[in-house]
Amino acid sequence: MTEIKGICPIIAAPFNDCGEVDYQSLENLVKTLIKGGCDAVTLFGIAGEYYKLDDDERKKMAQVTIKAAKEVGGKTIISVTDHSTEVAVSRAKYFESLGADCLMLLPPFFLKPGAKYLYEHMKAIANSVKIPIMAQYAPEQTGVTIPPETFCKLEKECHNMIYYKIECKPAGPYVTNLMKLTDNKMKIFVGNAGFQLIECMDRGAIGAMPGCSMYDVYLDIYNSYISGDRQKAVELHNKLLPMLNHIRQNVEQIISFEKRILKKRGIIACDYCRKPSYDTDEYFDRLFNEFYDEMSKRYGW
Repeated sequence: MTEIKGICPIIAAPFNDCGEVDYQSLENLVKTLIKGGCDAVTLFGIAGEYYKLDDDERKKMAQVTIKAAKEVGGKTIISVTDHSTEVAVSRAKYFESLGADCLMLLPPFFLKPGAKYLYEHMKAIANSVKIPIMAQYAPEQTGVTIPPETFCKLEKECHNMIYYKIECKPAGPYVTNLMKLTDNKMKIFVGNAGFQLIECMDRGAIGAMPGCSMYDVYLDIYNSYISGDRQKAVELHNKLLPMLNHIRQNVEQIISFEKRILKKRGIIACDYCRKPSYDTDEYFDRLFNEFYDEMSKRYGW
């Protein structure tokens, strides 16, 4: 079964100036991330504006992403975000048929189903496919809490329920709890833009799923850490935090600035975000440019 670890960024949804999906930019983005050293790319994450796409766009984006990743030897994680179990199962089978390497599950949250129903939903999807499954736990965005015991039960009962993306706040204690309950068997990824990357790796995480615009920065931190130079990893992470603190004060905000960075780096053609989106101001832009210039000099963007 495919192994996934390391930095697996969330793909931004590129649009043109008219708000249509720019599939050429999507292909270039996927190939840039894989060629740049990312172990896998993740499509339809929360920061990927999946909730602003129609079904036809989602299907074509999945096709383009999987094909582009395979052409350069990369892996794909495709998120299943449907609130109906029946539809989610169908979607999971479709993504598997396209050649996805892993599926990420964002459990239903609109009507706040209880742990029993969330467990049944995730188990049904895991049992419908053969490829690895990753469960996403994002209570800040969904408003739905899931006890770690639910994930542990799924891990024991579903052979392909392997990975877990944890982005609650604070994430550290939840990660430690999961590791203790499973004798350190859980394979955990860090979310939340990698704010807690160092701490969660100290607690046993095997990778992170941040935004994609600064993928090389995250790779630098991760590679320093796994090579044994934790001090360098901490120093690099500390240099990233001012930018993250500035651009991630809400989800639409980081989506907007992620795309701005991608455009400035020449990876996508346009930084358009579908409405409703985030409106910035002159001071915020000036401060962003200061942080960007510092990062650009350091990484040669």
